[in-house]
Amino acid sequence: MKEIILIKDGELALKGLNRSTFEDMLVKNIRWRIKPFGAFDFKKSQSTVIVTPRDDEADMDAAVDEISRVFGIAGYSRAAVTDKDMDKILELAPIYLKDQLMEAKTFKVNAKRSDKKFPLKSPEISATVGGKLLECFPHLKVDVKNPDIIVTVEIRDEAYIRGNQLKGAGGMPCGSSGRGLILISGGIDSPVAAYMMAKRGIELVGIHFASPPYTSLRAEEKVHDLLSKVARYSGRIRLYTVPFTEIQELIRESCPEEYFTIIMRRFMMRLSNMLAHNTDCHALITGESVAQVASQTMLALGCTDAVAEFPVFRPCIGMDKEEIIKISRKIDTFNISIQPFEDCCTVFTPKHPKTRPQLPDVVEAEKALDIEGLCSRAYEGIKQILITADGVEYV
Repeated sequence: MKEIILIKDGELALKGLNRSTFEDMLVKNIRWRIKPFGAFDFKKSQSTVIVTPRDDEADMDAAVDEISRVFGIAGYSRAAVTDKDMDKILELAPIYLKDQLMEAKTFKVNAKRSDKKFPLKSPEISATVGGKLLECFPHLKVDVKNPDIIVTVEIRDEAYIRGNQLKGAGGMPCGSSGRGLILISGGIDSPVAAYMMAKRGIELVGIHFASPPYTSLRAEEKVHDLLSKVARYSGRIRLYTVPFTEIQELIRESCPEEYFTIIMRRFMMRLSNMLAHNTDCHALITGESVAQVASQTMLALGCTDAVAEFPVFRPCIGMDKEEIIKISRKIDTFNISIQPFEDCCTVFTPKHPKTRPQLPDVVEAEKALDIEGLCSRAYEGIKQILITADGVEYV
């Protein structure tokens, strides 16, 4: 029995004359993601991508599991393929859908007749197939409003038979909206922000700030683990780790304590600007949520953004912690994020941080520092690795 995967591209149908460009990118992403599981052919047809294994060696289970996490897909399903012959359709449908139909109590049949030369019309196909399934599975009842299983028969260049369509990851194909730099920490919020922007088609590059000996190697590995979870959806992520110890120590020694965090964040933005320019990124991404901590008040965020040279995307900005945690559990980052390996954001935290900072005061406080020299030395010490869904590849 020949089996294929049918993929519905959803939101891409709204892209008008640019639609084919987005669909091509989606196919490219799917092709790359399922390449380890065998050889497949791809065909685009009427908002559908048809994925066909070239031989029996292809791992369909693994391919379908991977497809479930590819952004740009509204829904997907496995389908059996047969000739456009009603007798063959009636023979195959009960066999292919047996397990699903045995578990169901109610069903209905939908028919889609793209080939108008097929002798039966859609209602006749539905009625004929429905009658056959009732004959083979007498425990079933027809429910056209809320069935346990919807059996779909599509008449295209061949006949496709499938059960319920599964919900895809949604969003836009990764890379279709450009490239963005995610400021990634070991907390709960930034991996969620990375996932959310990848879902809107942004290819991710990561930047992480490490402050040994105040932060440990295990804290860096924690970030690797978090991005590996995100990479299951976004595809591989190049991560740049910046040595941040000198900057934080000099902030502590030279600046008013209440401005420690804001000045630290401004240095992070400056270094992110430098990396974004050199990696062809066109936006910075953070996990900040307004008023969650002292450095995330509107005035504090304004002081931080004053040194940003790119748009700063904050997808979590209007979410409360429970909403963010819900997504982190969905993408399987929560249990990693709560591991007790602290990042540089917790180093030298002021007892009484300024919640309503004024930009001129922050700029004045920074004058004690050699901003250009500190940034230059930190940038020279950057190291990079490649994060995949399977772990780390050192480069």
